[in-house]
Amino acid sequence: MLGDDAERRAARSARVAGRISRHGWSLAHRGPMSSTAQGAVEDIQRALARGGVEEVAFRAEVRPDGRTTLGLVWPSPVVERAVGYPDLGVLILADGHLPEPWLRRPDPVSGAVPAPSADLELLERTLRERLPDAVGATEEEIAAAEARLGVALSEELKVLYRVTRVDWRDDFEEADRACHAVGCELSGLDDLYAVDGAVRHPGWDVGATHAVSTAPDAAVQGLAGSPGWIGFGSNGGDEFAIDLTPGPGGHFGQVILVDHEQSLGAELVADSLTDFVLGRVREEHRDRRGDHLAAAAKVGTGCLETIQAAAHPALEVLSIGTWDGAPFSLAPVAGLPRLRTLTAFPGTLADPLEVTGLPALEFLELGAREWRALLDAGAVPRTLKAAAIKVRDQDHLPVVTLANEILALWGRPQIVQTLIEGDLGPAA
Repeated sequence: MLGDDAERRAARSARVAGRISRHGWSLAHRGPMSSTAQGAVEDIQRALARGGVEEVAFRAEVRPDGRTTLGLVWPSPVVERAVGYPDLGVLILADGHLPEPWLRRPDPVSGAVPAPSADLELLERTLRERLPDAVGATEEEIAAAEARLGVALSEELKVLYRVTRVDWRDDFEEADRACHAVGCELSGLDDLYAVDGAVRHPGWDVGATHAVSTAPDAAVQGLAGSPGWIGFGSNGGDEFAIDLTPGPGGHFGQVILVDHEQSLGAELVADSLTDFVLGRVREEHRDRRGDHLAAAAKVGTGCLETIQAAAHPALEVLSIGTWDGAPFSLAPVAGLPRLRTLTAFPGTLADPLEVTGLPALEFLELGAREWRALLDAGAVPRTLKAAAIKVRDQDHLPVVTLANEILALWGRPQIVQTLIEGDLGPAA
């Protein structure tokens, strides 16, 4: 990583950082890696395997005369890896907590009704024609599935399983025929499940900056999961579910697709299970995230130019990126009741202590100097569930010490760092 020694040749310290695991790496490396660098990475991966270590992060400062300080950061149960970045990662301050969208429950749907296309007689007749020898589930078995799931199944879904109980363990051929008859890889009655939003959580570094809402005419609620999303089949990767908690513009019992590449929302596929079985599926696709322009805002170069422009009672996520102008004041968003995430690039806040005016913060990402100011003032928001330190080159080595101070406020285990000092020789 020191192949380009421009910094040291200019009598400035060179800084490198990254992480290497047994199966991959994330390095702040400019341009393609040389075969020598790739070989070095592979040597480290073999060493990790021999030592039984899954991953190691490193930060190094190399002075012009060759004196070097290398910090090795070992895996920690309180650090969640930041995907795609060599930074330390996210500090988990409270076990079992997720960003609010992944905990959101469905809104009441007392007025939701099945679609006009839901036709129980047509659905049963079609399935029996396609599966003349199928063995269906008993009423007792269907009732047991409802008790296990804690919801009443839609009448269409009950019709499906009265025709075929789909038992992959005892009758593979019949189950395979049922898949062709319905139009997806069908789950057995005992394998029905509610889509769990927590399972779809992508991690705090990505999840904390997401926001969702449900538009007034949305067919599907903007959720990560719902006890009323009953998964009954798949297309080999994504999951089909019967939606018992539809959006304002949807129907009870509609069929939705839960995309495995998305962590929030679902797509309306058919207004009813009858439509789905008959191949009458929807082709248009709506924004599965809902209308959340007011809920998430980005300020900085190429985005909004003022904090005032982002201020809105519905604001949940405020991200402040690189900015060449004067640092921003957080006064325009002070007291907003739903603002749960603030990320600010180092040097972009006029007064870091203004974060104390954000009463609902659960995730905070700041630069090392900003965190230092909060810690020295005893002003770290205690509402936080997770935190991250955004590093610039000069902050690589002190970041673990800083992180441990933050963790100590919550009584969390400390991160272990090994410091090694040596001499790599002067720049060529």
